[in-house]
Amino acid sequence: DKYGFIGGAQKYSTESAQEVPLEVLRHREAKWLDMLNHWDKWISKRFKKVRLRCQKGIPPSLRGRAWLYLSGGKVKREQNSGKFKELDSMDGDPKWVDVIERDLHRQFPFHEMFVSRGGHGQQDLFRVLKAYTLYRPDEGYCQAQAPIAAVLLMHMPAEDAFWGLVQICEKYLPGYYSTGLEAIQLDGEILNALLKRVSPPAYRHLEKHKMEPILYMTEWFMCAFSRTLPWSSVLRVWDMFLCDGVKIIFRVGLVLLKSMLGSREKLKACPGQYETMELLRALEPHYMQEGFLVHQVLELPISSRDVEREHRVQLKRWRKIHGELSYKSPPRMHGAHAIMSAEPHTRQDLRQKPTIIVQYPLPSDTQSEFARIKKRSTIRKAPNPTVDIPNPYDISPVTSCTIFQTFFLFV
Repeated sequence: DKYGFIGGAQKYSTESAQEVPLEVLRHREAKWLDMLNHWDKWISKRFKKVRLRCQKGIPPSLRGRAWLYLSGGKVKREQNSGKFKELDSMDGDPKWVDVIERDLHRQFPFHEMFVSRGGHGQQDLFRVLKAYTLYRPDEGYCQAQAPIAAVLLMHMPAEDAFWGLVQICEKYLPGYYSTGLEAIQLDGEILNALLKRVSPPAYRHLEKHKMEPILYMTEWFMCAFSRTLPWSSVLRVWDMFLCDGVKIIFRVGLVLLKSMLGSREKLKACPGQYETMELLRALEPHYMQEGFLVHQVLELPISSRDVEREHRVQLKRWRKIHGELSYKSPPRMHGAHAIMSAEPHTRQDLRQKPTIIVQYPLPSDTQSEFARIKKRSTIRKAPNPTVDIPNPYDISPVTSCTIFQTFFLFV
């Protein structure tokens, strides 16, 4: 299908996705290109507009590039130039290498990138995961990191995917993949407390049957719903997640729990713990549809402050029962704005480095249209007769056909 799936539960279906008209898509691409070329200004001065555009959905042609910028992976890569190449050339710890190799074929086996054993997708996935174990030997490898890395690899080259994974593990979901899984257990308690406020019937039902959050939310949160939702919904959730942080993951979990367990009629179908678990394992397709899910997520009044407030409450409670956390994870960053504000960067770190540059003469009618659009632009751009078409993939040799196709896609 258009996402690369040749079968499986996440294969594209018109029922689960919203089609964007081509004219609207091209208009959004132009807006995103402008934002990415002036990222520091947009993220610091007009972040609400960036958030709104992420909520509408990032254009597929620019999604990988946008994710790298939102997560702070672009800055991280530039400030650690050559680091991935160095890690890639090293031998991994045999303990982790063996586990990673056994996991490769389990990651999206119906996707064209990962369908072949030893294919380019599995090779890149191995490189990214092995490099992470060398980058963070204290944390090593956790199986839930594999689908996260695989989703990133579907949209960007291995080096970019590595830095995207680093940012998700260190900034968005710190402590999730460390031994003991204390951070995910703590977030399970936060989810439960927020559910009490959002959907009292669902909360009472889960409490009545003594269903710990860790039983049903672990894969949801640790894989950022990449193994749960239809693919069109996964992409929309990730667009918002990388913009606004973990509150989006909490909102998605709360919407699903409220939808499945939020009324008496629905609770009649699951009188016990076993039936409830089966219900949450087989979520109704309607509740996972892109249109329904995104609308409900945006309507749910759960903010980053709510998450942090509940985190302090649950952490205090945890210490009373279990003592101090054994793994001291860094503080959680709530989205792109917080990450960019916390990490010093230069304009050079955000500058594009295209691998294909096409020079072309503008026809007179195109020039007048370009000038008209430029006057309306909120951020002025210096005139540039050379169009830089960023392409993160090394293509050699580059044929004239390839250049034309790339030029047509972006212009």
